[in-house]
Amino acid sequence: MTEAGNGEVSNMLKIENVVMTTRIRLARNVKDCPYPNRLADREQARAIVRLVAAELNEVESFRLYYMDVLPDEQISFLRERNLISRDLFEHRRISAVLVSSDESISVMLHEEDHIREQYFMRGLNLKKAYERIAGLDDLISEIIPFSYDETLGYLTACPTNLGTGLRASVMLFLPAIARRDRMRRIAPELARLGLTVRGAFGEGSDNEGDLFQISNEVTLGLSEEEILSLVERAVMTVVEMELMERTRMKEEGGSALTDTVLRSYGILTNCMRIDSREFMLRMSDVKLGVSLGMFEGSMEDLDNLIIAMRPANLNRLNGAPLSAENRDVYRAEYAGRVLRGMKLIDDGRRNALFSGR
Repeated sequence: MTEAGNGEVSNMLKIENVVMTTRIRLARNVKDCPYPNRLADREQARAIVRLVAAELNEVESFRLYYMDVLPDEQISFLRERNLISRDLFEHRRISAVLVSSDESISVMLHEEDHIREQYFMRGLNLKKAYERIAGLDDLISEIIPFSYDETLGYLTACPTNLGTGLRASVMLFLPAIARRDRMRRIAPELARLGLTVRGAFGEGSDNEGDLFQISNEVTLGLSEEEILSLVERAVMTVVEMELMERTRMKEEGGSALTDTVLRSYGILTNCMRIDSREFMLRMSDVKLGVSLGMFEGSMEDLDNLIIAMRPANLNRLNGAPLSAENRDVYRAEYAGRVLRGMKLIDDGRRNALFSGR
């Protein structure tokens, strides 16, 4: 962010309230082995899984899940937490995933490629995230020869992943840009830089909760360092735009904006039932309230609550599957209780909002 941008944005509008998570993903394939969609030898597939699992568990504790024996409910749980992709359970006859104890690392095996290594961390730190997953990649390469070409780099099932096989992705909370209809102008500009914008669950997903992912589209012809730098510069530009738009929103929104935020908080803390779509909409308003200084709270705690309120995660909290209707009731009760416990707004802050100060 430029110095001018910093000067124009108030202290309450911080980068941490825009950038949610960083994800680095590496795509790798085993030399001289058919890609997963053509890998008919199930035992060969399992042998790769066992090799990777044994190597990684030498340095860190990972839990191994085989997709073909995992219940659908557990698969949905992992999917909601972004630990596995749609392609992984579509290849469930041979696929598996290794998940670290803190869920910061997931290694998908026999997804679109034989190995998809992912590292997640809170905030924006692409270099640190890459260094972490690169160390893991080095370990795996010691026991499994990767498919590599001196000209093309790492060979992958999809040509868009050729080269580094690196996808650097940053999840952003962009309520001001989204609500002020600025994304239609930003997305084409990012595309011209070789970047793409997607929803919270990747390709084909919408921007529920005003969440957007920015990631590189190009992996061939650029080094890892160049990709990380490109994504970081773009993300910081979008962050600056979001912060500026939030400033304008706060200046121009007046009592209508305050009412929107307080009304959503009131519904979330008092309603008897709420479906997932309305929950995301209301939570986005509450998070906006935190970012604008109307509430005092942790954005990370709010994001964790959002994940916990997804269907399979709710079933896990309940200890048994819930019907759609009961799930909406359980979501309302649980989320309301947690939000009230966070004490996002006290009498002094409420009085200041109502007095317009």
